[in-house]
Amino acid sequence: MSNMIAKTAIDSRLAEIVNPIIEDMGFELVRLRLMGGKTNTLQIMAERPEGGIEVDDCAQISNAVSAALDVEDPLNDSYVLEVGSPGIDRPLTRLKDFENFEGYDVKIETSELIDGQKRFRGILAGVEGEEVLLNLEAGTVGLQFEWLADAKLILTDELIKEMLKQRKDAGTLSEGNFDEIETESGSEETD
Repeated sequence: MSNMIAKTAIDSRLAEIVNPIIEDMGFELVRLRLMGGKTNTLQIMAERPEGGIEVDDCAQISNAVSAALDVEDPLNDSYVLEVGSPGIDRPLTRLKDFENFEGYDVKIETSELIDGQKRFRGILAGVEGEEVLLNLEAGTVGLQFEWLADAKLILTDELIKEMLKQRKDAGTLSEGNFDEIETESGSEETD
């Protein structure tokens, strides 16, 4: 499993438990992080292989993962489980993500210095073998996937428009999918 999906040893252990469950349900694990704080939070991002995930899907994954973690009991401390979508300005954690989002603005951080820098911002130019191609002002640079520590899409108007178009094309963003809103006068409106 890529270190971008699960960065720490405990994240990797949890991903070993969670990933087969998520895959059996027809989804893919995008990222898993155990984050500290007053109460630990186990954050899981998942999506369908073709992209996208709905709230009901997240609830089903949460129930299945919660049951498995109760049996395996890999964590000593209490935690809150959050299952969600990668979102529009999503993390890119798998080689296929860099192919799928070719042409979009991205921030990439490497684990070590590459030509004197660790942070890169540019436009994804696809993948060549195990190398992520990135168009920068100075030209195109190739970064080995194994060098990457973090990568994320940058929220732009173009990205938002494309994601809304995809949801509309998939039928998940149509007028019939919105709940009715009750107005103060008691009558109902449809958004």
